[in-house]
Amino acid sequence: MLRARWALPFAVGAGLGAALAPRDRRDARDPRGEAAEGLLARLPVLPAVAAASAGPPAPPGSGRTELSKYGLPGLAQLRSRESYVLCYDPRSRSALWVIEQLNRDTLSGASDRAACDFQEDDSVHEYHRATNADYRGSGFDRGHLAAAANHKWSQKAMRDTFYLSNIAPQNPHLNQNAWNNLEKYCRSLAKHNRNVYVCTGPLFLPRMEGDGKMYVKYQVIGKNNVAVPTHFFKVLILEKESGEIELRSYVMPNSPVDEKIPLERFLVPIESIERASGLLFVPNILRRTSNLKAITAGSKS
Repeated sequence: MLRARWALPFAVGAGLGAALAPRDRRDARDPRGEAAEGLLARLPVLPAVAAASAGPPAPPGSGRTELSKYGLPGLAQLRSRESYVLCYDPRSRSALWVIEQLNRDTLSGASDRAACDFQEDDSVHEYHRATNADYRGSGFDRGHLAAAANHKWSQKAMRDTFYLSNIAPQNPHLNQNAWNNLEKYCRSLAKHNRNVYVCTGPLFLPRMEGDGKMYVKYQVIGKNNVAVPTHFFKVLILEKESGEIELRSYVMPNSPVDEKIPLERFLVPIESIERASGLLFVPNILRRTSNLKAITAGSKS
């Protein structure tokens, strides 16, 4: 359960959303429907708010084009891997979000976790990436955002989940118990639905201190100051065989959680995650379908 003094905000959020594109075409190279050319080609991720606010091209001589003469210091850092797409946050040294597609085919295969090692993501500038040394002796697990066990269909797909850009510092008890139960639940849903799209990421929530004011405070670990999230979210978008889209959204604190607590207790309204994370889910889903059902605590699924 979310602790009473943590605030899960309910103010309008803005940012990147996932536009979900189900595919039916399949071949032997990729159990999800296409040749293995990176999930981004099959599941586009759109900077919804940024695109809407970009405005028309600058007229010649306006000076706006001159602003990028020496390049822009930063843009959204998308990474498309065999098993997931992520948006990297260079300030926290981890991902803002990771999205993956699960179905009956992705969960089966002979991939071996023992053949995978945690590794630095060389596609991230050395100033902004985490290393294994950052986690050593920190007291935190290297917690997967896109879970390794979700991608048994391909050894490379499983290996890609071990890039440290797909990892965040996670309380060991949480990682090995309640969070692991949530990951298993995602896989169980994938066995009974056409597809399950899973978007996972960190949250850094404000908390009221003794002076009555709200602060966002979090620990950092290692030489590279890898940010330790206060909470994690997981948003599940289920494509049911009936054609209905079902939405389930969860938040867990990055602290020990009794694994006996039902997962239903961690369901939150999707808008609370949108507002807290700066991401958008519902507007993008509604561009694809009007047949959307949101499951919240107490709902009958």
